Amino acid sequence: MAKRIYFQEVGLRDGIQVEAALVPTERKIKWITELLGSGIDQIQLGAFVRADKVPQMADTEELFRHFQGQGGKPGAAELSALVLNEKGLERGLDCGVEVFCMGSSASDTHSRENTGMGADEAADRVAVMIKETLKAGKKVRASVQSSFGCGYEGPISEEKVLAIVKKYLDAGARNVGLSDTAGHANPVQVGRMFTAISKMAPEAELSCHFHNAYAMALTNCCFALAAGVTYFETSIGGLGGCPFIERPSGNVCTEDLVHTFQRMGIRKDVKLEAIIGVARDAAAFFGRELPGVIMKNGSIVDFKGSLGNK
Repeated sequence: MAKRIYFQEVGLRDGIQVEAALVPTERKIKWITELLGSGIDQIQLGAFVRADKVPQMADTEELFRHFQGQGGKPGAAELSALVLNEKGLERGLDCGVEVFCMGSSASDTHSRENTGMGADEAADRVAVMIKETLKAGKKVRASVQSSFGCGYEGPISEEKVLAIVKKYLDAGARNVGLSDTAGHANPVQVGRMFTAISKMAPEAELSCHFHNAYAMALTNCCFALAAGVTYFETSIGGLGGCPFIERPSGNVCTEDLVHTFQRMGIRKDVKLEAIIGVARDAAAFFGRELPGVIMKNGSIVDFKGSLGNK
């Protein structure tokens, strides 16, 4: 494949934000350290949001200070954070974040639940934040939430989604993505929408974020790949879900997507077993079976016939 594919781990943010059991900072540091050794490209350490709203993110500053400088080493994963508003951006700049993930929803209802603003107002605000972040010399990943459908409103106008993408591009963003917040995306829709963005901005880097509410996340990733997407957001064990929608569902599973792509000859440099180890530890911590398949069955490369896996 001509273009390099990038894996962006969001388990430490999107993955755990809806979990009732708070993950201690020490356990997060252990997971992040192991993920840094796996060869994935970016780890989202947390989000600069109100701790009373999303308690799992209360130690985001502490995590960035602990890993300060490690994301800048040659070959090391980038360390990113989600910001929802100007205050979050300010907090991130203060503790040395280099990559800022931000976005707004194409759904008015979801946008108001998440930010207290309608979709148009929230997108305008993100456009201003994009300019401020780039002016500060930092990287931006800008995405449109509920791009393929909304848990409150149902179908979302594709024209509305593409208009928000254009707003991000006009503000200077060059890494733009579509997020399937409610898990409503289907493969044909995915291919069509990302192809439309490529025609709109051939130079843009495209990213995707899929949830697996209706068992289509892996397939959607493959169609996104065929449509030119190079950045894939995933979560260990398939953890995750937006706390501001009615039926939160897990993200596409990191180890499952890495395994799928490696079977296709893509990114064989990523250490799958290291990611599986973190996913299994997360399952043990939360005390339940997680959605991921490869963490249970192991890689097909390890298959030993009737005796099962290693």
